[in-house]
Amino acid sequence: MSLIVQKYGGSSVADAESIKRVAKRIVETRKAGNEVVVAVSAMGDSTDELLDLAHQVTPIPAPRELDMLLTAGERISMALLAMSIRSMGHDARSFTGSQAGMITDARHGQARIVDVTPGRVRSALDEGAIAIVAGFQGFNRGTGDITTLGRGGSDTTAVALAAALHADVCEIYTDVDGIFTADPRVVPRAHKIDRISSEEMLELAANGAKVLYIRAVEYARRHGVTLHVRSSFNNNEGTIVFNETSAASVALGFAAATGGAGIPNRGTITGPVTLTSGSLTAGTPTAGTSTSGTPTAGSTEQNSEKSVEEPLIAGVAADLSEAKITVVGVPDIPGKAAQIFNIVAKTGANIDMIVQNVSAAATGLTDISFTLPKSDGQTVLQTLTASQPDVGFSSLQYDDQIGKLALVGAGMRTNAGVSAKLFTALYEAGINIEMISTSEIRISVVTRADTVNTALRVVHTAFGLDADTDAVVHGGTGR
Repeated sequence: MSLIVQKYGGSSVADAESIKRVAKRIVETRKAGNEVVVAVSAMGDSTDELLDLAHQVTPIPAPRELDMLLTAGERISMALLAMSIRSMGHDARSFTGSQAGMITDARHGQARIVDVTPGRVRSALDEGAIAIVAGFQGFNRGTGDITTLGRGGSDTTAVALAAALHADVCEIYTDVDGIFTADPRVVPRAHKIDRISSEEMLELAANGAKVLYIRAVEYARRHGVTLHVRSSFNNNEGTIVFNETSAASVALGFAAATGGAGIPNRGTITGPVTLTSGSLTAGTPTAGTSTSGTPTAGSTEQNSEKSVEEPLIAGVAADLSEAKITVVGVPDIPGKAAQIFNIVAKTGANIDMIVQNVSAAATGLTDISFTLPKSDGQTVLQTLTASQPDVGFSSLQYDDQIGKLALVGAGMRTNAGVSAKLFTALYEAGINIEMISTSEIRISVVTRADTVNTALRVVHTAFGLDADTDAVVHGGTGR
């Protein structure tokens, strides 16, 4: 018997009919002989509606009370889903985050999981029931308060449960057919990726790809949880997010180059592996068999290396949620950058890209620019302004009309000319680059907000990622 954790987003449980469709899918997975745990989001846009209500009552809602309010959405959907499953003749029990043992720190609105003790969930499974857990929420032992995990928290809940329960796979259900080379709402010709490494997925998630949230991907990678991103509107196979060194990845057919101990060879299969309604089954090893049934050339070292290097670019992502702050006229002497970013760190803001200009010889001054979430922008501006006499900079500039584009692919490590192709494509489209940041497998650029979607489409085409037909988006916003 396999243990499968499934997560359903708001668009998948948007109304009563959607909840009944999801319940049917869950029951089918249970009938196939699997234990099933479900993490569920609030229905449709109900979290946003609750936030609107809170801000109508007060401009600055108290964080503790806001968490109490927002967790109501998931409690509604978990109870309705359990009712629907029970109406189909199967036992289902719903649990809040605290009942499911999601222990967090005390930070409201952005709590982090510190422990998972799913004793009641495990007991329900042992008694033959399907466990339905409210996503996005937890409980702090010290204060005794309910907390929320922030945007994408239901993904994190599902992954945390999968890790704690040693699940065989964690299925993330959404309203698209898997992970695409770009957001199909912006790039209609984006194509679905069959499998992607957690390293590449981390970079895409960090740079605006919303099909999976970065905290969930980080948690899955750290704890060896294999993710399977699928659509709740059909039975298509979706996308596997595999951990390069995890045993679960090997079980899914990503054979390790060193007999199971090294980096898996993408596309090299040790035996037929089937993913049917979330169940994992591995058969007798058959050389040259792929997960899709397409014959491969075998499992020689040469073919293994080729399969690893084939996908030069995994995808392109865009992010409109960031702003840029430029600290103008900073004395170009040792310690000033450290002083500035220590001040920023005290605000709790997460800095992304940083650029320091060459100092002017005549003045000995330089400019330092960095990007950060728009939600932190005003707090950081106020904090830096208050510290201006100590730091000695001239002024601050704030720009919230920027967009970030990121090109991600493990093949960048061994292929020359990626940067040249990216910058040429943007130049030919008349798109100006304001900032550049790189890692081993990513190149990020900052452009104007009103050009970033055009840039996304242009770069997607330039790297040969366009599919022959438009992608299907079944509804909602991708969550």
